[in-house]
Amino acid sequence: MPHYGDPSDVQHLVETLLSENAHCLKQVVVVDDASPTPFPAEWAPSNESQIQFTVVRRESNGGFGSAVNTGLNVIGTEVALVLNSDLVLPDRFIEDLQSAAAPWHPAVMSPEVTGTDGATQWTARHFPTIGHQVTEWLSPLARFRHHKLLHEAVGHDTRAQQGKVLPVDWVFGAAMMLPVNAVKSIGGFDEDFFMNAEEVDLQKRLRDMGVPSIYLGTVSVAHIGGGSSDPTRRRKWLVEARQLYAQKWGNPVALKTALTAASYANFGVNKVRELTGRDIDASAVLQEELSYLKDEKTGNRSVSGADVN
Repeated sequence: MPHYGDPSDVQHLVETLLSENAHCLKQVVVVDDASPTPFPAEWAPSNESQIQFTVVRRESNGGFGSAVNTGLNVIGTEVALVLNSDLVLPDRFIEDLQSAAAPWHPAVMSPEVTGTDGATQWTARHFPTIGHQVTEWLSPLARFRHHKLLHEAVGHDTRAQQGKVLPVDWVFGAAMMLPVNAVKSIGGFDEDFFMNAEEVDLQKRLRDMGVPSIYLGTVSVAHIGGGSSDPTRRRKWLVEARQLYAQKWGNPVALKTALTAASYANFGVNKVRELTGRDIDASAVLQEELSYLKDEKTGNRSVSGADVN
């Protein structure tokens, strides 16, 4: 479990794990990703169990992938479950997840991840394409976001529904079961990714060596997500991560060109809305969108992937 910020969420998650699932666990590792509020080294779970509980503090904040790599370096099991701190676990979660996962090892696996309202967070997804990202960038299409066709157009795998189990391109990293030896054999997460796309890149590399990703829709977990950092910074991190992914697996020039064109399409629609009296500054929105596509990196990126994904 990566930690950054208030340690109470991680502490609560550890307590929940050990109270309901201790018989399924061998080790619990918390990785403090150089949090300004350090995870208290003296803290220990109140549940009296034989589970080995370890806290590792990183010297610098490296983001989600770096934190997970640090944790995997001290894991002594063949399978590791990466959990964001802002999860609400159901009863028998680990036991049910292990049962669902048993026929598929070694693989990257995830349960169905929902919001606290039960709505899907689209756990299973297709590998990113320029078309997915342009569709997502085009703000006039947002009004159609409830349609299945648009979900597919932005890369959500709509075959994956609660109750189903199936191989997919990649799974969301909020609650992700990893085959430790396979992950280590390819060097772990690419730590050039600070936030977003690191789990996509990992699963792409694992797929190339024959390790699939599996959606386990017979098990679900609620995820709060996204509330601890500024939305503008989160969008900038997302764009940076996707540009890095394109550098490794696609065409970054074509991606930037396509998103720039989509920004001007948004401007055209927004300008009409502005001229008809809507409360929007089309030029300001355009400049903001184009700023995301600049090559420089975002400054002061100190926030953990556990708080954003």
